[in-house]
Amino acid sequence: MLSSIHPLGERARGNRWSVTIAAFTAGAVLGGAAVGSVLGAIGSTFAPRTDVALLVVGCLALIAGGLDLSGVRAPGPSRQVNERWIGNLRGTVYGFGFGVQLGSGISTFIVTWGVWAVLAAKLLSGSAVSGAVVGGVFGMTRTVAPLAAGWIDRPSRLTRFHTVLARLAQPVHVGAGIAIVLIGITGLVWGV
Repeated sequence: MLSSIHPLGERARGNRWSVTIAAFTAGAVLGGAAVGSVLGAIGSTFAPRTDVALLVVGCLALIAGGLDLSGVRAPGPSRQVNERWIGNLRGTVYGFGFGVQLGSGISTFIVTWGVWAVLAAKLLSGSAVSGAVVGGVFGMTRTVAPLAAGWIDRPSRLTRFHTVLARLAQPVHVGAGIAIVLIGITGLVWGV
């Protein structure tokens, strides 16, 4: 679905890609920040010291990366955003709506255990503001795929994009697992 938000598709729907992707980015950052703020506020009632929180999040990230690398599927919703919004709503509306859903990290299909580690980091952040920052950064990372489609302005590029995405799916999954493990190690080092 996110590979549908590109300049070629937006032009065909009478939208400007730059406007739709700006709405998507705003939605992703705000969705992540909103969930982070709520979790941070909840966590502030019991949040451990920063060093302990870093140790816990580091351990969880190590476990998450290990589960990703071992091929264990992450639990979570089995729904994607509603692709019927595309073509029925303005680009700014579906862009923002998709962004909020993906930026929140919890309302759509979860492909990595790292999402759960990020949710724990929001909870253990110690405050609504810290949780919002963690969530906003997470939401920003969710804009990578649609931003990567920014060069698709003709059908041949769309075909090439999908071919490359299919070829890179497994290496990216492994690379993400390794990155999550490294983040976990960093959290452990900072926590001690």
